[in-house]
Amino acid sequence: MLTAKQIKDIKVLQRRELTDHYLYLKLANRQKNEHNKEVLKKIAQDEWRHYHFWKKLTNVEMSPNKLQLIFYYFLSIIFGITFGIRLMERGEHKTQYLYKDLQGKVDNIDKLIQDEEEHEEQLIDAFKEEKLNYVGSMVLGLNDALVELTGTLAGLTFGLADARIVAFSGLIVGIAASFSMASSEYLSKKQEESHGKALKSALYTGFAYIITVVLMIIPYLIIPDNVYNIFGLNVPSIYISLAITLLVVILIILLFNFYISVAKRLNFKKRFGEMMVISLGVAILSFFVGYLVKMLFGIDL
Repeated sequence: MLTAKQIKDIKVLQRRELTDHYLYLKLANRQKNEHNKEVLKKIAQDEWRHYHFWKKLTNVEMSPNKLQLIFYYFLSIIFGITFGIRLMERGEHKTQYLYKDLQGKVDNIDKLIQDEEEHEEQLIDAFKEEKLNYVGSMVLGLNDALVELTGTLAGLTFGLADARIVAFSGLIVGIAASFSMASSEYLSKKQEESHGKALKSALYTGFAYIITVVLMIIPYLIIPDNVYNIFGLNVPSIYISLAITLLVVILIILLFNFYISVAKRLNFKKRFGEMMVISLGVAILSFFVGYLVKMLFGIDL
């Protein structure tokens, strides 16, 4: 005999299955790739079957969670279906505890749990998404931009001490480097893939690089040129710009690695830590190089 709490938990699971069913169905209906459409429809059918499994126990008709449905639908459209689905899975980890609580109390629940954990995961792994195929190119562009530009801006900040010169120098270096990176990526991929795929890889690399460059130089252009009193210290605006740029770098690393870790099921903490240590380490070294160059050559702008 199920308790009132267990019935309540089953209703939560039932509604979740229905919401997932409609999400997969909506995503399937906008797919042009027949393979992907079939994968999503198959998962939607599984969720529909699971919904009716729980319905037999509750005898209650449910409606989907519309807010959750809309949220994950648009998230999947913007950032990719694999990312949207895997993020939804992360949010549903607490339901695993509900399954465990119901084991031994609900007939055939083990088969349903196996479906959730194995069968659907295999189907998602079979999903072919173009966005993820070019993530390697984006990582290449992003990593290079973060390391090179963080070092360049940090070195120029102390070497030149003029925010606008630093910003425009960083922009010129960044755009030139993005063209160089995109060209290298194209030539590299052309050896393995078709012209079209190689060109797309190059565009993803260059685009990721340029966007990163723009985000990193913005603080140097928007912070008014002044000396600010912070905790009793007089700090020139250019150093505040550098500090904000470093925060932007950390935020970019955080968001991008979160995306990769969810979409590709990788270790977030390890990837985030590695990229942050490399980028900030290069920035610190470059800052001191800028200081040494300024002292050795007597540059004072």
